[in-house]
Amino acid sequence: MARVIKIIRRAARQAAIDRKTRETQIEVRLVIEGTGKYLIDTGMGFLDHMLETFTKHGLFDLKVHARGDLKVDFHHTVEDIGIVLGQAFKKALGDKKGILRFGSALVPMDESLAECAVDLSGRPVLVYSVDLGSNGRSPQDERVGDFPVSLVREFFEAFSTNSESTLHLTLRHGENAHHGIEALFKAAARAMRIAVSIDPRNPGIPSTKGVL
Repeated sequence: MARVIKIIRRAARQAAIDRKTRETQIEVRLVIEGTGKYLIDTGMGFLDHMLETFTKHGLFDLKVHARGDLKVDFHHTVEDIGIVLGQAFKKALGDKKGILRFGSALVPMDESLAECAVDLSGRPVLVYSVDLGSNGRSPQDERVGDFPVSLVREFFEAFSTNSESTLHLTLRHGENAHHGIEALFKAAARAMRIAVSIDPRNPGIPSTKGVL
């Protein structure tokens, strides 16, 4: 008798989120099972580069189109992109059945070394142990090009809150702000890539509570 093998195909995990306020207009399209394709346009070259890096190393597919009051400050737009990207992950993950839930990564970039640990727990917490100041300057004053490095924390705070994830980010070492931030985004991408992956041994919710 021929053996019948049943193949279960999981629906694509993806999300489309649009958010419009008086300050910003953000459009995000996310596919978790992607190949690292991206189309990013935020009006901020450095943030574009970081989101492209996040997408490539997370192996997601991501489109981000953002327009904001950059003439006032980058803050509103950076925070709102973090909000919408977090919402997109939350929506795409649905009930979180079968995910690994936890992920961590340690990523070097030249003299910088960044670590990220994530728990897709449903409890938004950001622990941010990062000092990006250099040459005696405060991190509040440091910039990469025209991008204030203090907004990196604002981005990840918004992302953690709206994806409902516990996120620990640590810059173990770094002398160059560009290298340090890029290592953080790469570490976050690799940790998220692991956490959202499907666990073939556990098709249910990875929690004793039965819900995440």
